[in-house]
Amino acid sequence: MTEMSLESYLAQGGVLTSPGNAPPRYRAELMRLMASFVDSELAGAAGFADIINEGPGIKERIAASRIVAEKLDHAERVLKIMGEFGANTERYANHHPWTARLPRDADIGATRAGQDMRLAVFHYPLEGWADAVVMNLLMGLAVTKQLSDFQQISYQPLAETFRAIAPIEARHAELAREGLEKLAANPADLSALRASAAYWWPRVAASFGSDSSARAESLAAFGLRKRENAALRAKWAAEADAALASLIGENWR
Repeated sequence: MTEMSLESYLAQGGVLTSPGNAPPRYRAELMRLMASFVDSELAGAAGFADIINEGPGIKERIAASRIVAEKLDHAERVLKIMGEFGANTERYANHHPWTARLPRDADIGATRAGQDMRLAVFHYPLEGWADAVVMNLLMGLAVTKQLSDFQQISYQPLAETFRAIAPIEARHAELAREGLEKLAANPADLSALRASAAYWWPRVAASFGSDSSARAESLAAFGLRKRENAALRAKWAAEADAALASLIGENWR
């Protein structure tokens, strides 16, 4: 099969099932997609782990611990597939400083910083429990939208892994919603919660990437993306705005 006929096959819903079937350009794009997911899960887990003991009660700390453990498990599942393509899985977990963060007032847009492939949002620090809950709600809702697309990608073993991961990540967003509802019950905390929401909103929105790019076209051609970034971002924005409005007030912005 030529590269052009392969692109047509994949763009129309065809699948690949093993590394041996993947041509070089497809392999490179697939590895980049997996590395971004793994690095984001590892960095996100590392940042949230530092907040666990700031939870206001045992129930909250157990929920936070579970989220951290499950994110690490999700990273391991995808890393296992990367290992089938030759990644050094033994070295990977300690290869980058996952807890490293930029100053709170940094503004890097969607640009990745450092040597790993985490999404830019995971370069920003959390400031306490309430800030972490807000961030996890917004990012949790974003992840559910992104995984809805990843579950349809053309590399079947990875698509199946994302289908198994998706409901667990959706539960993380639900836990964050429950946590924010509890925090918002205290009117004195609303101002700080709204400030956190305003801080994280543009940073999470940037995680969807640009509306158009040559790489996006390449991903679509290889069946590694089905929906455009703008469409996914719009769905996230509508759901996230409705969630914040119901929890911390329609004037949260």
